[in-house]
Amino acid sequence: MCASVLSDERLVLRIIIPEGLDRAEAELFSQLNPSLLPKHVAIIMDGNGRWANRRHLPRIAGHSKGVQAVRKVVTTASRIGLPALTLYAFSAENFQRRPPTEIRFLMKLLRRYLKADLPLMQDNNVRLSFIGRYQLLSPEVQDCMAWAQEETARNTGMVMTLALNYGSRSEIVDAFKSILETASKNGGLDHLTIDEETISRNLYTCNLPELDLVIRTSGELRLSNFLLWQAAYAEIYVTRKFWPDFSGTDLLEAIADYQQRERRYGGLAESVKKPSSRLRSQ
Repeated sequence: MCASVLSDERLVLRIIIPEGLDRAEAELFSQLNPSLLPKHVAIIMDGNGRWANRRHLPRIAGHSKGVQAVRKVVTTASRIGLPALTLYAFSAENFQRRPPTEIRFLMKLLRRYLKADLPLMQDNNVRLSFIGRYQLLSPEVQDCMAWAQEETARNTGMVMTLALNYGSRSEIVDAFKSILETASKNGGLDHLTIDEETISRNLYTCNLPELDLVIRTSGELRLSNFLLWQAAYAEIYVTRKFWPDFSGTDLLEAIADYQQRERRYGGLAESVKKPSSRLRSQ
């Protein structure tokens, strides 16, 4: 590790540069405040097809290149000590509307990625998790997911969550189904109280820190049914880069932008306090 000093009239910090960052990443990290890193970053990985089209390549070439971007970003995120990274890998709408040949390729690519990158996850102490209605995926894919999750279950570093066959609206529906099922087993609906904490406890992301930053590639200005509940007070960062071109330096640039934001949570700037949350303290 090497050290850098960040200073202004109010603050002097000795920045410890994590091992494994390249020169550009180290330079960007030296300009960050490590105490203000987001606890949970989510990325809408968009633009694989357009990346391929601009190069007169088949769409699957964009998906293959996108896996390399995943590898770079996960490595950088884990090395700088992000607690949680969630990647929008495959939406429920993708599952319903993409051609069957493309879906089969994506599932094959997922299995290949999990097998090939498991050593990298282990080396970076990454714990793998999944959210979504992935029970609808093929048994072969589910078996590979379960294997990779079990292999990384004892790691204590960053939690990397892949959203597969995921849609935020269906997540909220599933949360309410879970709430009602639990109530029916514990005295019935007459004793049921539903508030924000109850809903949060029943979301797929209940064991993750509260979402701080959403990054979207390809320049689109929408959330695309991704973590709608969780993103209520998250900062949003959009880049025109297509996902296959996104790198660790781009992640650090997004975090630098995040650290310049004034997060008011509906209050006034001089009196901001983060809303209390059971999840934030986990």
